[in-house]
Amino acid sequence: MAPNPKLHPRNQHIEGYDFTRLVAQTPELEKFTIRNPRGQRTVNFQDAKAVRMLNRALLKTHYNIDFWDIPEGYLCPPIPGRVDYIHYLADLLADSNSQIIPRGGHIKALDIGTGASLVYPLTGQSEYGWSFTGVDIDTAALESARQISDENNLNVTLRRQIDPENIFIGAIEADDFFHLSMCNPPFHSSLEKAGKGTQRKWASLGKGRSNKLNFGGQHAELWCPGGEIGFIARMVEQSKSYKHQCLWFTSLVSKKDNLQPLNRILGRAKVDEFKIVEMAQGQKTSRFIAWTYIRQAQRSSFAASVGTPDVH
Repeated sequence: MAPNPKLHPRNQHIEGYDFTRLVAQTPELEKFTIRNPRGQRTVNFQDAKAVRMLNRALLKTHYNIDFWDIPEGYLCPPIPGRVDYIHYLADLLADSNSQIIPRGGHIKALDIGTGASLVYPLTGQSEYGWSFTGVDIDTAALESARQISDENNLNVTLRRQIDPENIFIGAIEADDFFHLSMCNPPFHSSLEKAGKGTQRKWASLGKGRSNKLNFGGQHAELWCPGGEIGFIARMVEQSKSYKHQCLWFTSLVSKKDNLQPLNRILGRAKVDEFKIVEMAQGQKTSRFIAWTYIRQAQRSSFAASVGTPDVH
């Protein structure tokens, strides 16, 4: 993979994939490597097994993850882009901490829809040592996440969300306090639209028609009633009830056109502050929104109350 200078400056993948190093750490990757038209070593990203093996090698080489696998058909996340979210969240916390990035297990993060891959807790703990609580509605995904956590001795609490209409309700308990919440919400409003999105993706890659996603995905990972806007709107509405238990609520937003209605929703929620943080990744620009109900002057004391007497 060629260098990608648009990734976050702290992203370990900014110089691209070092296949010599990756194969040395994970020899099983060797049989999946090919040469692209420029003669560069890569893998076939249409091959789900190759993508899964690449992820396994990346997580082992860069994040000290000795065991990683996901059930067939579940979302296989592109590691560089997922890690960018973590790094920008670290910058967000630094803004409330005299521009010092807070590190250590006393920093508590809530991962909504943690998925079978457990990608955010894996990379977030490796990069910054944060503690994670992962929530998901899918029992098979949680079982996979639990196996990954146990095999790697991670500090991750896993909870099942029972009600598909709830996001924070049932996920945040009475004595919980978090520095941040994060989420990669379902993009589409229906299975049909998810399928059309797949076709556009393959067409943009010049691969013709296909019913497969190279990164997989179960229906709960790809679509929900109301789509991304509906999901985040419920997230904002429910966040009001936990305004004193989380410093920053955040969510990825896949489509730039969704920002305007989400801005209106956040305005009606009377949050103290909200931000749009853009993350450029090669040809693609992604973003997340962040909102807080806690006044700026009180944010440092809130962080301390969550168990951060020293976040230097």
